[in-house]
Amino acid sequence: MPSAVSRPQTLYDKVLRDHIVDEKEDGTILIYIDRHLVHEVTSPQAFEGLRNANRAVRRPDCTLATSDHNVPTTPRTNFKDVASFIQEPDSRIQCVTLENNVRDFNLTFFGLNDKRQGIVHIIGPEQGFTLPGTTVVCGDSHTSTHGAFGSLAFGIGTSEVEHVLATQTLITRRSENMKVQVDGELAPGVSSKDVILHVIGIIGTAGGTGAVIEFCGSAIRSLSMEARMSICNMAIEAGARAGMIAPDQITFEYLKGRPLAPKPDSPEWKRAVSYWSSLKTDGGAKFDKEVYIDAKDIAPTVSWGTSPQDVVPITAVVPGPDDFSDPNKKEACKRALEYMGLTAGTPMQDVVLDKVFIGSCTNARIEDLRAAAKIVEGRKVAPNIKHAMIVPGSGLVKQQAEKEGLDKIFTDAGFDWREAGCSMCLGMNPDILSPKERCASTSNRNFEGRQGAQGRTHLMSPMMAAACALVGKLADVRKVASAAHLTPAKVTPEIDVADPTVEDMFTDEDMDHIIDAPEDGVASGADGGSGAPATGGMPTFTQLKGIVAPMDRSNVDTDAIIPKQFLKTIKRSGLGTALFHQWRYDSETGKENPDFILNKEPYRNAKILVVTGPNFGCGSSREHAPWALLDFGIRCIIAPSFGDIFRSNCFKNSMLPLVMDQEAIDKVASEARAGREIEVDLPAQVIKTADGAELGGFEVDGFKKHCLINGLDDIGLTMQMEKQIRDFERRRTQKYPWLDGSGYLKRTGPVKVEAAAVPKTNRGDVKAEPLEW
Repeated sequence: MPSAVSRPQTLYDKVLRDHIVDEKEDGTILIYIDRHLVHEVTSPQAFEGLRNANRAVRRPDCTLATSDHNVPTTPRTNFKDVASFIQEPDSRIQCVTLENNVRDFNLTFFGLNDKRQGIVHIIGPEQGFTLPGTTVVCGDSHTSTHGAFGSLAFGIGTSEVEHVLATQTLITRRSENMKVQVDGELAPGVSSKDVILHVIGIIGTAGGTGAVIEFCGSAIRSLSMEARMSICNMAIEAGARAGMIAPDQITFEYLKGRPLAPKPDSPEWKRAVSYWSSLKTDGGAKFDKEVYIDAKDIAPTVSWGTSPQDVVPITAVVPGPDDFSDPNKKEACKRALEYMGLTAGTPMQDVVLDKVFIGSCTNARIEDLRAAAKIVEGRKVAPNIKHAMIVPGSGLVKQQAEKEGLDKIFTDAGFDWREAGCSMCLGMNPDILSPKERCASTSNRNFEGRQGAQGRTHLMSPMMAAACALVGKLADVRKVASAAHLTPAKVTPEIDVADPTVEDMFTDEDMDHIIDAPEDGVASGADGGSGAPATGGMPTFTQLKGIVAPMDRSNVDTDAIIPKQFLKTIKRSGLGTALFHQWRYDSETGKENPDFILNKEPYRNAKILVVTGPNFGCGSSREHAPWALLDFGIRCIIAPSFGDIFRSNCFKNSMLPLVMDQEAIDKVASEARAGREIEVDLPAQVIKTADGAELGGFEVDGFKKHCLINGLDDIGLTMQMEKQIRDFERRRTQKYPWLDGSGYLKRTGPVKVEAAAVPKTNRGDVKAEPLEW
């Protein structure tokens, strides 16, 4: 796969290079996807698309599914099946639908009665499904977590989930290279969570837009794999497409014995480690952006506002608008203080809390629980804390914690010990904040309403959250715990992942068997078809004329575009009423807010949205955000900049996200405020007033422009490249044989892992059998 390249390359350059199936002169790249993680929220519409187009899942062995976002974290002692266990109707429908889909398309699945069920970004590494040098995707923005292994891992929208299921590829372009180097030794009480919050505080939530961040330096190299995962997890909060850390001996030791990794000391393991060891940035490689940080400058860090960039050391005070010179940041600070119920100048350690949440894909691994348990052992949760929750990231983490007695430490202190799931990180299950409740949280986002309508979130590390639970306020862990309990883990923790039954290929005969495999056995789907190319289409976009609604905000996140309570759907339509719901409607009365722009005439019928502040659509990879805009009637958004995944999702839905300079945006906004129509002409790449006067020009990627104008479906286009994909797969199997056969599907070559499929039962009573390694 790799081609001879003379110039020094970064880690990102090397992994991307090794996955290019095809590259066009205009820079459009078709890359192969090694690992696809699937959950219940962003997949139903993707499977529906496969069925409607009579398409199969191309590589079931490269896909791993679980339920995590919606699942209750209450005890499962009496669990019988999902249909009877999950009480909330919409959540139940999503989870049952996933079980139907994994059964129909023969995918490996960890259900609620399987000890390996958990958050996708925790179970992937646990099982060895995540490996260095791979491409990893999931319909979830925090897929960047897996970059800690030296993989290129990023979140995708539902249309791209369908694209990967159907073709095992994605259409993309090269990202910029960005380096964040942290050198020195972290002080006691400072963890990897503090590192990444500190980084985001410096570069902002748009600081990594358009780039893949490589985290490096002596402070990063000293971290365990779990700590590295926490850092890469939140690269997306810095606006980056992905975060990566070069694999090293710490990485290899973590992977030894994992069920889906090559068997230790086998020929495959030796070949794999040899390749993995080459995945590091060459001396002299150039980065487009570079950030250097001294570890001694990082203190225990907490968020104060409604964006992950709103952070200060725990010893600081709440900032005020006068602390910012940028007008957008001044206004954002005013809104954040009002929402958070804070007064500028208040010491952070005076802020009283209501709840504490330790969990999420950022900080729910065994190392995180061990760190928190050290702080709380022998002590009690403060009486003013209404609820303190510990939510393990997987059934295996929970099992290990109980084996070590951590559960008893927490329950004796007054914590609630839960089952695995995403839980209060985004509050799609019953674990939510009540209006105006304040929470110390180890999750990754503090957006408005993220953990519950009007809930107030302060982000921090597990050690800090544990200290907060004991004090009842935002607390400095260095004042609460002894120095012996403040040192972050430097070694890889052990988790019992069950005995692997991985078989290795030892002979040339085995390799020949795969290389010479017939071409008609590469796909398996609900219809038992051969995966023959099918074509599809979407509406064309040429000229759009209509009312444009002005929005004077920056960092409008996807939780604001559509709150998470409206994500519990298995359809793409009907989301228009949910658009900007927390701004359009009064949370107490449910009545329209007359001051919100889309509730005014003539903007109720807007087809275009102009946003004067940067970074529109930051946050989640959920495609529900563009679906809601589209269902409302908006097909074009104009802004100074966009969240990368949101912008990509718009193009997948025949929507046009336009980046323009501030002067042009101000002209469009002026027309909007006057209530006049404008015309967006995509072929000419110009915006005009209703009477034809030009307001400004714009640039759109040639390939995306071609697809929009002609209404071309990405999947149909990609399936025309079947030969190139198959040729790539043959080379991949020959060079990286450890990447094949990680599911139960018996492909024509040796099968790496045998696992049971979900049994076919009545759709209302789907019951997944545990998979045994």
